[in-house]
This record gives sequence, structure tokens and C-alpha cells, in this order.
Amino acid sequence: MKKTALYNKHVELGAKMVPFAGYQMPVQYLGVNAEHINVRDNVGVFDVSHMGEFIVSGEKALNLIQKISSNDASKLFPGRAQYSYLPNDNGGVVDDLIIYMINEVKYLLVVNASNIEKDWNWINKHNDVGAELENISDQMSLLAVQGPKAVDLLQELTKIDLNEIKFYHFVEGEIAGIDNVIISATGYTGSGGFELYVNNNVAERLWDEILKAGVPFNIEPAGLAARDTLRLEMGYCLYGNDIDDKTSPISAGLGWVTKFTKSFVGDQILKNQKENGVDKKLVAFKLLDRGIPRKGYLIVDENQNEIGIVTSGTMGPSVKLSIGLGYVKSEFSSLGSTIYLSIRNKSIAAEIVKLPFFKP
Repeated sequence: MKKTALYNKHVELGAKMVPFAGYQMPVQYLGVNAEHINVRDNVGVFDVSHMGEFIVSGEKALNLIQKISSNDASKLFPGRAQYSYLPNDNGGVVDDLIIYMINEVKYLLVVNASNIEKDWNWINKHNDVGAELENISDQMSLLAVQGPKAVDLLQELTKIDLNEIKFYHFVEGEIAGIDNVIISATGYTGSGGFELYVNNNVAERLWDEILKAGVPFNIEPAGLAARDTLRLEMGYCLYGNDIDDKTSPISAGLGWVTKFTKSFVGDQILKNQKENGVDKKLVAFKLLDRGIPRKGYLIVDENQNEIGIVTSGTMGPSVKLSIGLGYVKSEFSSLGSTIYLSIRNKSIAAEIVKLPFFKP
């Protein structure tokens, strides 16, 4: 098992450590609900240094990115980030990722921890244009400072006007006396904040400075479990649950980052799906009766016919509802429709609702 540069900090804080994507990661500190609510109300800091980072550079960098990703990276400019995914040859998803344009000939790709090797091999396999590739995953740490008080907290540590950084924009600069930090207005919680990319050798220092400056703002460290409940309340896809190599991004509702104004890997299959429709769709639902939905639970109609499967589910600490995501046959996917979950041999009614579950 690998350890992030902040492993010792988590142990000192009494975090419960678990294996995740090849790393020993903190799943919780105070408890999932307490950490979740604190991010919604105040500010939390997550260690997400297990994520993967690739540099794509050179004159052909954009050519390669356009070929392997679904979104239109030609719309980027230095200081702008973009959500996208890597389509495969069969209408599925290799991974979802964020693409950062550093300058005209340099991009940063941030991928999921469990897919680092797979993504790296996939991108290299398609690099027939001569772009330069570097895997810097083992050199970088990533801290996510999330919550409504994140801006005020981090402003204490930098001269950069953080209010000027719009959503999905970023700057490189100094924070907490550390140079060359990528300060990105991105996150996976829906409560605002920043993600900070630094070299491993200064990660502990940055962590300590954030926690110290965060005392007046009620900062608490948060683990992967709270990160999952926060993202689910927003309806954000999790790779391995809601999307994977066999799920259609069109079915998953990722048509908005699928741009057919260019050519990319597997585009014809996805274009056909977009034009002709798909047989199942990812929907959001809330339970109408008692129960908690979990990944793998069957979804049935009123006559107990199987119509789909749950991909993510929880009791939402902020919304105080049992909520989930799942794929159902398209004819059952309309908003307001009633579906049923098979939970311990019982049929539990649920209503299909519009995302996000949590509205700030």
C-alpha cells in the first residue's frame, strides 16, 4: 500500500485509515456526518493526494487531448480548467478527469487514483501525434479546502485575490509562503472552495498552515466517506459506481461534455446514441419509505419486474433523505416517476427527482 505525503498527519489526528485505490487513506476522523455537515456549514480539508496527475506538453499537446477526451479543449485558455472524460472504443468510459491549461503548450490532466496506470497506458497508446507525456502522480499532493468559509480562510494565507478566481479557473502562485501552488476553484462537494496542488515535500507544511489558520473558521479534516456523501448530494458521478468502462456516457447524462464539433476516440458510437437515444438512463431518486439505498440493489417496477440497478446510495446528512443514483430503462426515467428498490426482500418506493439533491 502506498502512503500519501500526509499519512503521518492523519495518524496523529486519529483518522481511521483504510486501503483505497492502492493507498492508505483516511476514511473518517470525527465521523462521517459531523465532517459532512462541517463542510456544508464551515470548512473542511481533505487529503486527495492519491489522485493522478499527468503533464501533456509540446506543440502537439492539444491535438492529443482533443483526440482522447470528449470535451472541446480548444475552448480552454491559460488559467481555465475543464471537466471531461476519456471515451473508449466501445461506447464506455475509461475515466473522467479535469483538464487544466497551464499555457499554450502545457496541460495538466487530473485522473482518478484507481485508474492512474490504465489511463496512462491508454493515453500513451493513442499518442501518435508526438505530444510529450510525464506522469507526476507520485510527486504531487492535493489538498481540497471545501466549504463556504474556504475563501476567507485561504485568503489569510495568500496575497492573491481568491474572490477573483471563478469556478473552474485557477492561478499559480504563493500560499502559506509556498511558491508555485496551483490554486484551483474546483471541488467535489458542491459547497465551494479550492483544490491546492503542491509538491510532496511541502504538503505537510501546507496542511499544518491551513489547519492553524482555519481555527477561527471551525475547520476540521474530512475523510473519503464524507467526500462521498457530499458528492452524492450533488449528484456528481463516481467512477467505478456510476460510470465505468461499460457504461455509456450518454446514458450517464454526460452529453453536456461530449462535443461532436471535433473528432475523438469512439465518437461515432456516442453520436449514434445521442441521435437515436439510449435504452437506459442514470437517474436520481429519493426513497419515499424507510430504508437506505446501496450500490447493487435492484430497481423494479410496481409489478416487481427488474428495470435497473442502484449505483450509489446513502442517507444524505444535509438533505436528511435517503438518496441515490441508478440506471433504469429509459421508459421509466421521467421526473416524478415512482420506482421501487428491492431492499432485504422488501419493495421500497422511490421517486425520481431532479439534481442536485442539495441546493445551497
